[in-house]
This record gives sequence, structure tokens and C-alpha cells, in this order.
Amino acid sequence: MLTKSIVAGLAGTALLATIAVAQSPTATTDKAPAAATATTTTASGEWRASKMSGLKIYNEANENIGSINDLLMDKSGAIKIAVIGVGGFLGMGEHLVAVPYEKLKFVNEAVAYSGTAATSPPGRPASTTTTGAATGTDKPAATTTSSASKWYPDHAVFNASKDELKNMPEFKYSE
Repeated sequence: MLTKSIVAGLAGTALLATIAVAQSPTATTDKAPAAATATTTTASGEWRASKMSGLKIYNEANENIGSINDLLMDKSGAIKIAVIGVGGFLGMGEHLVAVPYEKLKFVNEAVAYSGTAATSPPGRPASTTTTGAATGTDKPAATTTSSASKWYPDHAVFNASKDELKNMPEFKYSE
């Protein structure tokens, strides 16, 4: 029974394929002429909002203090608040705080680490030596490095410790 179904399926597929090949496109004259020049919009130097969620936040001592969970904007579309998740493990027990967006400084280069591979964070080789929090800028640098060509910064810097963030009032989404 299964063999008959497979044979019938293959025959049907072959029949449909020959019908599709036999058709030839016809020329129509009722179409509008194609535009002489196609325009595209580019957004060089801009960041994708979808990539900002989960972005790690460091303090000025290069200590990981949390990550961006959400960005809140006003009705005109300007981002006003960054909701940062502090503490917790895999989303459990995480404390959300709201900080003014303009207080975050975004950095394109990776955080500088020193030490052996055993002390380096996962995914970063021990030989990574780049500038970190001290070089924060509000906009991406206009360089041709691979970090500048990404559609998001490497991390953000916020001047607070993890304990200071945990002691801030917890952010709750209102219904």
C-alpha cells in the first residue's frame, strides 16, 4: 500500500513539473515602464532595536552589572527609558530597573580582558585586548572595523554597581 502511494506521488509530481515547464511567459504591453533608476535607503551608522535586547551592561570598572531587557519610547518614537535586568539566573529571580536612556554610554569595542583562557569569559579569547568602558560614545564610531559594521554596539556602560542597581525600585509594566 505504501509503495502505491509513493508511485502515485512521484507520477503526480512529474506530471505537474512537465506542465510548468511547458508554459512560456507571454509579453504584455499593459504594464507600466520600469523606473530608470532604483532608489534604496541605507542606514549606515544606525543600530537595530531588535539587537539591543540582551545587550550587556558594564560599569566603569568593566564589571558586568546586567543586560537590556527592553527599551521604552515616547509617542514621538524617541527612546526614553532602558529596562535593565539585574541578577538572577536564566531569567529567574531577575530584578528589573528603569534607567534614563541618555545615561547609557554605548561602546563598539569589546571589553578588555587580561589573564589566561581559564579566566576569560566564554567566547572571548584571552588575547583580546581592546578598549573598554573608558571609550564610550553615544554613536558608533565611523571606522571600518568589524565592530563598527555591526548593526548594534558591543555593550553599554552605566555608572553604577550591581548592588546599587539591585537597590533601585523595581520596574513593573502597568496594565
